Amino acid sequence: MWDTLREDIRVVFERDPAARNVWEILFTYPGFHALFFYRLAHFLWGKGLKGLSRFLSSLARFFTGIEIHPGAKIGRRFFIDHGMGVVIGETAEIADDVTIYQGVTLGGTSLKKEKRHPTVEDCVIIGAGATVLGPVIVGRNSKIGSGSVVVNSVPPNSTVVGIPGRVVEGEGVHRDPVAHMIDLDHHRLPDPVAKAIGNLAEYVQKLEQQINELSTRQGGLEERQAEDNEALRRVKELLREANTKS
Repeated sequence: MWDTLREDIRVVFERDPAARNVWEILFTYPGFHALFFYRLAHFLWGKGLKGLSRFLSSLARFFTGIEIHPGAKIGRRFFIDHGMGVVIGETAEIADDVTIYQGVTLGGTSLKKEKRHPTVEDCVIIGAGATVLGPVIVGRNSKIGSGSVVVNSVPPNSTVVGIPGRVVEGEGVHRDPVAHMIDLDHHRLPDPVAKAIGNLAEYVQKLEQQINELSTRQGGLEERQAEDNEALRRVKELLREANTKS
């Protein structure tokens, strides 16, 4: 338990440059407080003391604004930055080295007593305000963009943005897990709308170029036709004069 506590403190230093000392983390970090209460509540939940564990989780929600169901399974080095409005459901599973920001919801989509919340694998970053719904799997080393709504499973090493969430960088863009764990530049995400508009603008530019080339060719044909008409007119005049003289 103490080893886990020290590890949770060390993770705050690794992923939040604003953290200055241990006492500040112990007394002013709601994400750390919520995780501490969760680990106690989860222990009691496993011992069958579910009423007491729910009371602890409700108490943590009251003081931190973060709701973590004691039945959820959370791995090591989990970090909640800021944390207000975070909701993690009963059957959610979170692996190691995961980072989430304020307003994130790992929600369920079923009324049945079954696996109904997401599974988040190692080294995932979920941006502020994102929502992941249902028993989907978010693959390791993936990033969920702020405000996205994920309703389908996400392959490993992917970047997801939008509503509903779409994979804009898929598996094959591999990252170093250790570097990714502390890579918090999650604002640098591809913009599929801007990309589509850029492709459309490029296509329109190509069309304009083709139209200009056709116009140039058409102008050349018109000039040539005018010259031919003029030459034909002169021939007709000569023939007419020849007929008149004869």
